[in-house]
Amino acid sequence: MVEQVKNNSVKYDASTIQVLEGLEAVRRRPGMYVGGTDVRALHHLVYEVVDNSIDEALAGVCDHIRVIISPDLVVSVHDNGRGIPVGIHPEKGISALQLVLTTLHAGGKFGEGAYKVSGGLHGVGVSAVNALSEWMEVTVNSDDGVVYRQRYERGIPVTGVEPIGKCDPEKTGTLVAFRFDPTIFKDADLDYSFDTLAQRFREMAFVTRGVTIDLIDQRAQPFPRQTSFYFEGGILSFVKYLNRNRTALHDPVYVEREVEGTIVEVALQYTDGFSETMLAFANTINTIDGGSHLTGFRSALTRAINDVGRKLSVLKDSDPNLTGDDVREGLTAIISVKVPDPQFESQTKVKLMNPEVRFAVETATSDAVAEFFETNSRAARKIVDKGLTASKARAAARKARDLVIRKSALESMTLPGKLADCSSRDPSNSELFIVEGDSAGGSAKQGRDRHFQAILPLRGKILNTERAGLDKILSNKEIQAMISALGCGVGEQFNLENLRYNRIILMNDADVDGAHITTLALTFFFRYMQPLIDDGHLYIAQPPLYLLKAGKDAQYLYSDTALESAVKDLGARKYTLQRYKGLGEMNPQQLWDTTMDPEQRTLVQVTIEDAAEADRVFSMLMGSDVPPRRKFIQSHAREVQNLDV
Repeated sequence: MVEQVKNNSVKYDASTIQVLEGLEAVRRRPGMYVGGTDVRALHHLVYEVVDNSIDEALAGVCDHIRVIISPDLVVSVHDNGRGIPVGIHPEKGISALQLVLTTLHAGGKFGEGAYKVSGGLHGVGVSAVNALSEWMEVTVNSDDGVVYRQRYERGIPVTGVEPIGKCDPEKTGTLVAFRFDPTIFKDADLDYSFDTLAQRFREMAFVTRGVTIDLIDQRAQPFPRQTSFYFEGGILSFVKYLNRNRTALHDPVYVEREVEGTIVEVALQYTDGFSETMLAFANTINTIDGGSHLTGFRSALTRAINDVGRKLSVLKDSDPNLTGDDVREGLTAIISVKVPDPQFESQTKVKLMNPEVRFAVETATSDAVAEFFETNSRAARKIVDKGLTASKARAAARKARDLVIRKSALESMTLPGKLADCSSRDPSNSELFIVEGDSAGGSAKQGRDRHFQAILPLRGKILNTERAGLDKILSNKEIQAMISALGCGVGEQFNLENLRYNRIILMNDADVDGAHITTLALTFFFRYMQPLIDDGHLYIAQPPLYLLKAGKDAQYLYSDTALESAVKDLGARKYTLQRYKGLGEMNPQQLWDTTMDPEQRTLVQVTIEDAAEADRVFSMLMGSDVPPRRKFIQSHAREVQNLDV
């Protein structure tokens, strides 16, 4: 190997070492700063700018933020904070505004005074957005009564910080307008999602009491689509919002306390459901991977419930302690911390690392829960009883799970659920189609590429896992078949590294029953195998609705709208139309051509853009509370009728 390097013709000396100046590093490696160049990264640009405005709100100098999306995909973020300083920086000799927007690790959040707490950590956010924007204009209403503006193109200032008018010195603020750079975000289909932004801003408003966030989408014509968020109740309102389609066991528990400089807010409430919903925020940023604040909360809650269980004699001396999984069944909790010096795992800020925050959250949670139990013994007993029931169900589920989890890839020749496996043993190149019914399964088995495609037919609709305990779920034969085929286990023993297929594809009929079966499967994967979704392994196949033939020409159509357009294009030509009521009506070759051939098919990847909203939707659609579901169906019936897949 050493000899090979010596003989290599590529020169490697001091001259090959490159130094990326200014914001060029961001443009060269956008994934390091905003997580990539996909639709999530596109939305992350907006979040970074809005985070700066939220930091002004946390400092108590901003109570209104307005975000506007224009038809040409320009995003404008306007706040009534103090305005980015425009004066000359004493050390750098340029405007502070230009310094903040063109220099990494420059900002007002490192020292003390300007911000007690903030979401900004690295001084990277807004300058990274500037670097990845085709252009950006920043307008500042300064406290000296002057309005200043500066324009940038791909991170480079093309004007100075110029005065453009006068303003009321009492009405300061910052307006940041930018358009993402299409040479960086190259996918022509990239676009902002109103719903995705709305969910993010709703969360921000919940965890930042007293701030109003407006979202206006001018792409919707003739009238802009808009919404506003303001929640005086903060995270207490957030818990009530998440549980509005569930039956609560008690009034919410809420605590706000400062522990050694860290402000801790916790709100929690138990419901009669089986799933847990926990969201953790650090300086208003949703840390989706948790961190020290979530660890502290879990530890304190488990200890407090075991303590009260012993005190009430619900837990006997001979009984083992309830586990964390036991005490969190049916729990909805929001943990929000304000940390003077947050240490995140990365610039995308998905995990909080500060060790001292664990102690602060643990202390505040322990005291609050213990105090609540002292004055609400009936609620305490309900919660402990629910944990005991969960513990017994978990023990039964463990026995059932042991029957369906394989010790190796496949330990017997009798495969569950009539699994027709593929010949490849390389998970990265393999995919599993989960189909409903023997008829569709038969066509899929005959039409597939046996080398890398496996088929798992299921009988009928699987169990609704939103309304069942884990023991009942794992006793269901169809769910056992899925767990066994996937190979990565479930619950406590889930291990994504043992997944046998890179793509799990739900392939069902293109009708109402098929949609229901898909939703049942999605509910199971979301509640019990969410890492599959997070890691991008779950897909939904898109089979055609029609086969249109005119002479020798034939085309598959996937929606009623496409059919109308195709028929119109035919004019007076005669044609025949076949409506596929189910996958079983296709012969193997047709199924391959339309739905299984990687070169021709259309797959929809299942992702989770907002865990809180996904949790709410699954609870509403699949839970036991009927009125919210009826209202949802009635309000969306017309949209479904006009749906164009």
